[in-house]
Amino acid sequence: MKILVGIKRVVDYNVRVRVRSDGSGVETDGVKMSINPFDEIALEEALRIKEAGNAEEVIVASIGDAACEQQLRTGLAMGADRAIRVDHTGLLQPLSVAKAFLGLAEREEPGLVILGKQAIDDDNNQTGQMLAALWGRPQATFASKIVLDGGSATVTREVDAGLETIAVDLPAVITTDLRLNEPRFVKLPDIMKAKRKPLDVVPIDDLGAKRDELAGHDLAYGSFAPPPKRERGIMVEDTAALVAELKNRGLL
Repeated sequence: MKILVGIKRVVDYNVRVRVRSDGSGVETDGVKMSINPFDEIALEEALRIKEAGNAEEVIVASIGDAACEQQLRTGLAMGADRAIRVDHTGLLQPLSVAKAFLGLAEREEPGLVILGKQAIDDDNNQTGQMLAALWGRPQATFASKIVLDGGSATVTREVDAGLETIAVDLPAVITTDLRLNEPRFVKLPDIMKAKRKPLDVVPIDDLGAKRDELAGHDLAYGSFAPPPKRERGIMVEDTAALVAELKNRGLL
């Protein structure tokens, strides 16, 4: 079975995000970029499934320009067998990303697609669900545990009420939550080996019948602005003073 894993290049989660002075976007020049943390968890889970003998190949894929090949190489260093970069410049909305991954799914015919539940830069949490609908396959989102059993997967999901366990037939789309696993540390020898692993580049227009549907669906933002500075807080002596202050401000 093949497992297709989608990853996104984002500003590293340890970096304090700054808005460009002209408000055109977020500063990325000289900023450390990394694999979206939820996608890194997705890749780790795919690798564990393969190491358990339940898959033969793990393919890591991303959409972007040549810059995102650095994150794909990191994915190869973690243990993916090969990588695919869907060549595209500009930002895509989640539906277009889902359509591009549908093209990859039809091309590669994986038994399982694993994605992070959301990216930390836009927090949309839509692509996995849209891909499952477009592909006509079952989905299991917010996974905190995945157990494969032949042609199905039992997935424990994190929901508002606690945990929910469902079974889905494969092929399926699974999106990962934070508590699923802890991604492995990439060692230097693995980074060197990753340079020799195949990394294919596929123009986004070559994704079969989805070419026309993808055209003209780039995402555009009007302007960016940093959040207003937080006002200095006050100290109160006891609960009664706190309640009085909240009432004065119309919050109670």
